[in-house]
Amino acid sequence: MSNGNTMNDPRKAIVIGAGVAGLATSIRLACQGYQVQVFEKNPFPGGKLHHFEQDGFHFDAGPSLFTRPQLIEELFTLAGEPIEEYFSYERLPVSCHYFYEDGTRLNAFADRQLLARELAEKHGEKEETVIDYLNNAAGLFDKVGNIFLEYSLHDGSVFREASVSSAIRATRWQHLFGSMHRLNANAFNNPKTTQLFDRYATYNGSNPYQAPGMLSMISHLEHNEGSFYPKGGMISITRALHQLACKKGVQFHFNTPITRIQLDGRTARGVWASDQFFAADVVVSNVDVYFTYLRLLQQPEQAEKILKQERSSSAMIFYWGIRNSFPQLSLHNIFFSNDYEKEFDHLFRLKTLFEDPTVYINITSKCEPGKQAPAGMENWFVMINVPANIGQNWQRYRQDSRQRIVNKLSRLLGTDVEALIISESVADPVSIESLTDSYQGSLYGTSSNSQLAAFLRHANFSKRIKGLYFVGGSVHPGGGIPLCLSSAAITAGVIARKEKKPDNA
Repeated sequence: MSNGNTMNDPRKAIVIGAGVAGLATSIRLACQGYQVQVFEKNPFPGGKLHHFEQDGFHFDAGPSLFTRPQLIEELFTLAGEPIEEYFSYERLPVSCHYFYEDGTRLNAFADRQLLARELAEKHGEKEETVIDYLNNAAGLFDKVGNIFLEYSLHDGSVFREASVSSAIRATRWQHLFGSMHRLNANAFNNPKTTQLFDRYATYNGSNPYQAPGMLSMISHLEHNEGSFYPKGGMISITRALHQLACKKGVQFHFNTPITRIQLDGRTARGVWASDQFFAADVVVSNVDVYFTYLRLLQQPEQAEKILKQERSSSAMIFYWGIRNSFPQLSLHNIFFSNDYEKEFDHLFRLKTLFEDPTVYINITSKCEPGKQAPAGMENWFVMINVPANIGQNWQRYRQDSRQRIVNKLSRLLGTDVEALIISESVADPVSIESLTDSYQGSLYGTSSNSQLAAFLRHANFSKRIKGLYFVGGSVHPGGGIPLCLSSAAITAGVIARKEKKPDNA
């Protein structure tokens, strides 16, 4: 089957899915000179990073934490466009407010000296212990994390890089063979501090009691580099990347699901949308890798191999319009479970909900009063971690979760929260899968609950099919906005190396 190109035509690339990774990949490929088309089944870009308005309240529907803004700045620099015309953000003075069942409240200051002092005053930790921990996290991220985020671990040539040798030397036994929880418990005296730093395993949908100590580097992002608020909410990231892609000539097809990737032997030649064929030299799937194999490639045996890896956790999210304001809350707030280990045992072993869940509340109206919610009111994004969908009774789980969350928040805030809810929507693993094609509603594809998880994630390219590539949270390096943006950089880099233009083109 011919791809329809002549020697003078620009090379064509198709990206399936307009999630953050798909948007970033389309920009990078356009900057490489490709003629890029993006196909998205939804009527809007962003994938999980989308937005809705209800009863005067604005809600970012998906990811709510913004770190590593330099990854977005890099795209605008690459494209030669001034970022300030598309996007702006501010650094947060406090990364998160923590609430414990015994009444302890803690401010996780962005300034790590202030954080160390706060942990010393509230939890009895030594300030130098906290600083040492964060220094170790920074060193681990610099020597090991950057290898993971900048290279394809499935390309053998990577391991000839000098920096890889440095990464290996920086890795300790506890990073690979001890759990994240054990590393944290050995570092700190107070179980509350351990719980705070254990929480970072949830940033890629994993269990701190099983995930390797290597994940301790995640804390570096918030407590060394900082967390940020994008003006206009998280949806402004999607809007900025979509506008930039359009400026670079990327063509978008919304409400257009792809039905099949066309193969010519072992070469990808394009895609089918309904009954129309679109030719391409390069096809990039930003769809969950499981569904890519099952539906788009019609290779169920390859899809089954994906299932051998444990899925990450999912989420139950309540979007509440609250007719009140709470000065003790900030943009990011955590109300911890009293038994963290049992909560994760329910999530990953029992595949059910724990009676005392950890509750996260994101309130963007704290940063933009009067814009994200009506005056004097707040828009609450209320989330708990839940297991991936394997057929549980989610209708009952929604009812149970709502009551448990209301009871917990009412108790710890000293207010009848139920009486303040005047607008409500709900998302669960079933609706998340339906909207975003994330298999079983897993937010991050597979979990990182093993020492080899980083190497078991699917590669950013197909070893069997020429011209087929993968990007996004279900492949290397993983889920979450920073990793998806890194995934786009890795994938685009692999394409640049593998898909060199013929000399006579």
